Order: sequence, then C-alpha cells, then structure tokens
Amino acid sequence: MNRPGSALSKAITKTSTSGVQIPVKKQSENHIPKPDEKIRERDWVASVILLEFEKSATASKSDTLLWLAYCYFHNGDYKKAINIYDDLMKKADYNKELHIYKACCLYALCNYDEAKRECAKGPETDLYVRLMFHISHKKSDENTLITYHHKIQDTTHDQLALAAIHYLRGHYEEATDIYKKLLLENREYLAINAYIALCYYKMDYYDVANDILKGYLE
Repeated sequence: MNRPGSALSKAITKTSTSGVQIPVKKQSENHIPKPDEKIRERDWVASVILLEFEKSATASKSDTLLWLAYCYFHNGDYKKAINIYDDLMKKADYNKELHIYKACCLYALCNYDEAKRECAKGPETDLYVRLMFHISHKKSDENTLITYHHKIQDTTHDQLALAAIHYLRGHYEEATDIYKKLLLENREYLAINAYIALCYYKMDYYDVANDILKGYLE
C-alpha cells in the first residue's frame, strides 16, 4: 500500500490520487477557498486549516470530523486521525467502518498487530480485505495472505493493492503486468508510470526505467 505523506504523494500536489491532472482556476484575491477545493488539489495542510476552522464554527459535525481525519491521514498525522476516530466511536450508533479507518492509521504507524485487531472489528469491505492482505504480508502470515488474495477482485483499487504486494515480494514482472493493464484501462492514471519505472529499475533495466520516468515527469 502506498503510504500517504510520502515524498511521492507530496510531490504531486496538483493531481488526484489516480494521477489525473486537476486544472487550477485562477482565484480572485478575495476568494476564500473551501475545504473540498483544497482536498481535490491534495493540499492537505490548507485542507486541515480550513476544516479545523469549520470544526470550531459548526460544533464538530461528524462529516467535518471525518474529512478532517481523512486529511490528517493523508498528511501523515496518523495519531491525530486516530484521536478523531476514537471520539466518533464513542457514539452509540457509530459507523463500524471507523474501525477500518483507524486500522489504516495503525498500519501506517507500523503497529501491525494492533491494526489487525482493530480492522477485525469492522465489516468486511473491500478496504478491509486490502488492509488485511497487506497486514498478512507484513506479518509473514502466508496462510492468511492466501485467504485474502482469493478475495481480491478485479477492481482498480484491489489490483493496485495486489501489484504492491507483488512488488514488495520481489515479483516485479507480475507487478509490471498489472500496472500496464491498469494503465491501458485508465490512461489518465499517470502516476502508474512511476510504479512501472520502479519495477523496471528493480529488474536492472535502468534505461527503460529512466525513459518511462522522463515521460511521466514531462
């Protein structure tokens, strides 16, 4: 799984998570941006500032808190995101998927045992499966890894998770095949080129990796 707050994710602040270029409109000097504008631009610091202001002005509405936790996570402030999820889970009718979101934060903090326990408290959503899949790899639990591998579907997010596992296990050709297929199906997902370049680099095809990376950066 890609770690939010990494150098790669921070370097592409004008793209969406899929790598789609987002047109930035010229704003008037008096324009006050809204949080959703900054979230689309992946400007997590600005998003947090705006959402924290909104939080103080709206008596901590659940939607605002969820978006704030989302931005904290993507900015690498995992403990702050966990604090919000813990507060939201104090409500009697809270959404059980919050356990999975909290588990993602624990995974990012490398607390894999705790992440597994927390994730198990939530419903088995697609995100649940992807997270358990990656936790199994980190814990070298081959039996559980195989179990969740069988649950991976032919969706973009699931296939990206599978490609990441192949990469982490040194199966660079398999990872490249998945990335190339996804890129053919989603040509606007430009960031996949960077992952393909990494695979070729790991296979010692340095010239190929360099050419792909140059094309992506241009």
